[in-house]
Amino acid sequence: MRQDVEQEVGCEPSIDAAAIGVAVEDGLVTLSGHVASHAEKLAAEHAAARVRGVKAIVSELEVKLPDSSQSADEEIANVAVEALSWNTQIPADRIKVRVEHGWISLEGDVDWRYQKTAAYNAVCNLKGVKGVSDRVVIKPTTISSNVEAHIEAALRRRVGTRKNHIVIDTSGDHVTLRGAVSSLAERAEIERAAWTTPGVCHVNNNLSVVTQGGRYARKPVERVSR
Repeated sequence: MRQDVEQEVGCEPSIDAAAIGVAVEDGLVTLSGHVASHAEKLAAEHAAARVRGVKAIVSELEVKLPDSSQSADEEIANVAVEALSWNTQIPADRIKVRVEHGWISLEGDVDWRYQKTAAYNAVCNLKGVKGVSDRVVIKPTTISSNVEAHIEAALRRRVGTRKNHIVIDTSGDHVTLRGAVSSLAERAEIERAAWTTPGVCHVNNNLSVVTQGGRYARKPVERVSR
């Protein structure tokens, strides 16, 4: 698996794989080393996640900007604000930007998860950005009358699965997912289905990735931005 991850990372044209180390233990992939941008860091993590059998990813990659990519915080902030304003998926005047030493913090509120994701994607690839702290909260205007039924219907449409191997617990605007899936991609797709439910503000994805031999992965490690 280590060789597969190294090859997948190395075949991604947006990544300089020479400075990235890969360690694998029981399906848990650890990426170490340094990259030239936050965008490259994300690309390396996504490449590793595509490899069959990967159950979780720990990213210890450090962003070291080359001199040509260095930008003043004020410049980054101005470009970030403009990028948010030009994105039609992001509600106007509801997200604020703060930049410190190349690290962007997003704050505010939106109605849907896709709007929160769009805001993150609008700024994460900007020149000079070392990282993004996404503190945008979801405050929906409508709430589904049956959250569980909505999620189950979405799962049937997208992955053709029923609830018999996935447990969906709901408490107000919180959803917790438990059970077993076959890949990180399926795990992410089920989480996306939960986020499409009107009124859902928090999704705890506790789904475990299971190998072909039936062994459960340890609880997937979530990447936390500072």
